[in-house]
Amino acid sequence: MFPKIINELINNFQKLPGIGKKSATRLTMHLLGGNQKAALELAESLTTAVNGISNCSLCNMLTDTDPCILCTDRSRNENQLCIVADTQDLFLVESTKEYKGHYFVLGDLLSPLDGIGPDEIKFPQLKEYIAGKEIEELILALNPSAEGESTIHFLSSQLSNSVKKITRLSTGLPFGGDIEYTSSLTLGNALKRRYKVDD
Repeated sequence: MFPKIINELINNFQKLPGIGKKSATRLTMHLLGGNQKAALELAESLTTAVNGISNCSLCNMLTDTDPCILCTDRSRNENQLCIVADTQDLFLVESTKEYKGHYFVLGDLLSPLDGIGPDEIKFPQLKEYIAGKEIEELILALNPSAEGESTIHFLSSQLSNSVKKITRLSTGLPFGGDIEYTSSLTLGNALKRRYKVDD
């Protein structure tokens, strides 16, 4: 129906989370049929971001400096470590202003059926990170989903002897939900009411 080059752009938009064929087609038509200058600025901005962003060698968050600004912030509590699935979740936790420790970004959650095991969630890097510090509390701020629960169980069983205390967010977060869609107030309250993870 569409020329090949347009179909390729539609297909690429569909690779984004939450974008189906209709939305991908609408975005493509808007960019190509509207202000071409704005479309080119978007393309340039995307290229700049892709080329300028990498993972922090310490905490694994997406950053434009290495180590990132959070890892080099000496005012943060080095005895607390908050584990999150991705950089977006890190900034959501940070936006609550309830947490002043350090972070580690897994990059994903365990999902054996999808081929995502301990290596894919940077577990070796996490173990190395913890080995060099005296972590008094490890906070597992992960989605209350099947994958999140599996990851919480794995991390708590593997790291219980390496840290003094392991806690997780309050179950005020709905099971099967995403931290991404949780308000800052709800997430902040969940951080306040975190509890110890039992092995």
